[in-house]
Amino acid sequence: MTGKEKLIVILGPTAVGKTDLSIELAKKIDTEIISGDSMLFYRGFDIGSAKPSVEERQGIVHHLVDNLEPWESFNVTDFVREGQQLIHALNAHGKIPIIAGGTGLYIKALLEGYEFNETADHSDYRQELTALAEEKGRGYIHGLLQKADPEAAERIHANNLRRVIRALEVAHFGGEQISQQKEYGEGDLAYDVYVIGLNRERQGLYQRINERVELMFAAGLEAEVKTLLAGGVTRDMQAMQGIGYKETAAYLAGEMTRAEAVDLIQKSTRHFAKRQLTWFRKMPYIHWYMADEMTSENLLQSVCHDLAGFFPELAN
Repeated sequence: MTGKEKLIVILGPTAVGKTDLSIELAKKIDTEIISGDSMLFYRGFDIGSAKPSVEERQGIVHHLVDNLEPWESFNVTDFVREGQQLIHALNAHGKIPIIAGGTGLYIKALLEGYEFNETADHSDYRQELTALAEEKGRGYIHGLLQKADPEAAERIHANNLRRVIRALEVAHFGGEQISQQKEYGEGDLAYDVYVIGLNRERQGLYQRINERVELMFAAGLEAEVKTLLAGGVTRDMQAMQGIGYKETAAYLAGEMTRAEAVDLIQKSTRHFAKRQLTWFRKMPYIHWYMADEMTSENLLQSVCHDLAGFFPELAN
């Protein structure tokens, strides 16, 4: 007995099938879902975030969905605090909660017990950005700052990488830094947790992403963004920086054609999926499943079998 609270996490790149698996699994083991996807927090951001509808949730309680107004900001510190409270409450009711989502930093911080304080720096995050700068160029990192804090991006030249990264750090963590006391490995996580990683062969995943973007437009993404903008949401708000929203807003402002917006969203989402998988490789405790190598029923059976081995109380 570890004495730690119990938790199941479902991670994976965007469009891989996490939502369906999480709902089927929650029904099977009678539990509730906590969203680990930062775009699902915002009210009114439904189509572009692939938020499961009330019908799709099939009566399963979803926490941290529609809990923020579009103008509110929410960072990793907030997520860890809220997540800890929810996990504690659900464990107290005899349930093993499921966190489903793709925001790797949020879930890594929660699982690895990062400590938040004012003084410690967050070298992990800075190393991540430095590595990205080497891979994609300084202009790419400056572009991230333009999205996160346009005023800071105006002041700081793209070549001043150290200051650009520092500004991103402040924007990302609201001035609070993270210190990771030590490298956490298997068995040394903050929870008694089984982490499920879903993946697919790359071309199959990219095809799903492309189709999903087409379906979002068919389902009324343009109208959703128009409604948000008409309701006082501005293009510089954190929620409007999500992939799908910023491009649609640019199209509605006449800055690109509809076809260009669709193409750009597809391309950005594919790049995002690639970055997510890079991030997940830093989490060696993930148990990977290839969703395209079995039916959804077999995937659920396989996951349930492995969970029963990990949590004996689920073996029934």
